[in-house]
Amino acid sequence: MYIYQNNDWPNFTWNNEIILSSLGKVRNLQGLLIGKMGSLGFRLQSEAVLKTLTLEVQKSTEIEGEILESDQVRSSIARHLRMDVQGLVYSGKDVDGVVDMMLDATQNFESPLTADRLFDWHRSLFPTGENRIHPIEVGKWRSDSSTPMQVLSGSMGKEKIHFQAPDAATMENEMNSFINWFNNENKLDPVIKAGLAHFWFVTIHPFDDGNGRIARALSEMLLARSDGIPQRFYSMSAQIRLERKQYYNILESTQHGLLDITPWFEWFLNCLFNALHESSNVLEMVLSKHNFWNKHAVTVLNSRQILLLNKLLDGFIGKLTSSKWAKIAKCSPDTALRDINDLIKKDILVKEEAGGRSTSYVLG
Repeated sequence: MYIYQNNDWPNFTWNNEIILSSLGKVRNLQGLLIGKMGSLGFRLQSEAVLKTLTLEVQKSTEIEGEILESDQVRSSIARHLRMDVQGLVYSGKDVDGVVDMMLDATQNFESPLTADRLFDWHRSLFPTGENRIHPIEVGKWRSDSSTPMQVLSGSMGKEKIHFQAPDAATMENEMNSFINWFNNENKLDPVIKAGLAHFWFVTIHPFDDGNGRIARALSEMLLARSDGIPQRFYSMSAQIRLERKQYYNILESTQHGLLDITPWFEWFLNCLFNALHESSNVLEMVLSKHNFWNKHAVTVLNSRQILLLNKLLDGFIGKLTSSKWAKIAKCSPDTALRDINDLIKKDILVKEEAGGRSTSYVLG
């Protein structure tokens, strides 16, 4: 039996005694984080928000197996929020669409949810009217015109059915109930509501594709309400990506059960606690970058050096070599080496121990 086949669907239940302790820990950590971030100046807050939202958009999409370029996501967010950020790059419609949805959810978190708003989010996710494989119905509830909506894994002919969503004929009623609850349920703690909205929406599975990303956007919208501010200083999706296997396992097991969803809440609150704890790394990176540029405020640097140093401070992935420098800075290998050697003389970069052709450089 799927959970929506229970007679009392969607009257979910859970054990408050089990989850209240975890909820208290989450709420305490939320308060500490918001307090820390509030003590930072506007510029540092903006830097932290930009990092967090970039992670949120990237990782929410990555959970579904799609990779977005970090620089494109960062640039799209900066342009949407009118941030004064250097080194912006072109961002495609696929990137801008996910950013549109996430910013509408988090910046306009107090606005009511409507079917039209969800349809707009869906259109933003699929601006060409198709996913990576085939055309889909965009900006409308799914119709299941050919086959039932199923979550599958495995190769062709050997698929495993993990979940079959409610019949398409019920979508309008299902979503009317969900939207009415989302807008009018005010007794639940917003964090609990965020967890329930995530599970309920992804179980209804109202669209042909994109349900997971929209469910996570709805969670972020309610978590912004719980924080009382539009600024995002922690990324639930980044943590879900780290716990992806457990995420799908708990979804599947809960969707096959009765209406008691206590196990789902236990996992959700623990994942959120881990996300809040992990956000300290973002704060540390932002402060480190701020201190670095204060230290080198009068150091003479060219635009290429500033560009690459910012990439290192933002968490450069892989090893920084002279050839990568030349490619990123769009300069000749000789110019790249001169830039690097100049920074070594200024005690900003140092060579890593492994030398030879694979010589790489890190911040000193």
